[in-house]
Amino acid sequence: MIANDRYTRPRADTAALLLIDVQRDFIDTPDTPGDDAPMPVAGTRAAIPAMAQLAAAFRQRGLPIVHVVRLYLADGSNVDLVRRGSIEGGVRIALPGSAGSQIVAELLPKSVELDHELLLAGGFQRVGAAEHVMYKPRWGAFYGTPLEQHLRESGSDTLVFAGCNFPNCPRTSIYEASERDFRLVLASDAISGLYERGVAECRAIGVDVLGLAETLDWLAVPGAR
Repeated sequence: MIANDRYTRPRADTAALLLIDVQRDFIDTPDTPGDDAPMPVAGTRAAIPAMAQLAAAFRQRGLPIVHVVRLYLADGSNVDLVRRGSIEGGVRIALPGSAGSQIVAELLPKSVELDHELLLAGGFQRVGAAEHVMYKPRWGAFYGTPLEQHLRESGSDTLVFAGCNFPNCPRTSIYEASERDFRLVLASDAISGLYERGVAECRAIGVDVLGLAETLDWLAVPGAR
């Protein structure tokens, strides 16, 4: 059910979709035998069809989409402290320019090769009419990035979250968005790693946690408030 509180109620007409870390190196089952991801996140592949339906709905309405990605330099210089030692030791995860760093094809409007230099420099790579890719250096999509400015300039006051591994990057990004007074929706069928306590904690800070069908129905109503 959509929240009725006038301060937190999501607005479909001014919504943006954030798809977080849906990159090949984090997918939990390989496309082909022997093509195992170095950091698979359970449940991510199973959630991709729901993510793709959300992305299609946003494109159809001309609403903004931001694909948020991780990129780990081989020397570990831009890597979270908890993973830096592994990267320095030779583990390769979301290496700029690698196949594993790419966004899964099902979520994109066309074939896209990430412009890693642009992304690492803090730029937004345009991949569709209202669709961009951006790089985040840490768990949260707002930390050290121009994401808030990008969203404000697009007229977005409501954010729908989907993607990979709720306990880490999506959850952190949701809290960061709440701190910036965005209205928030978490698409529960379109994210991996979600658990009951996480749902309750999100709702406690004013996040609407909705299934895919309910999210799509909300988006389909002109002027939905």
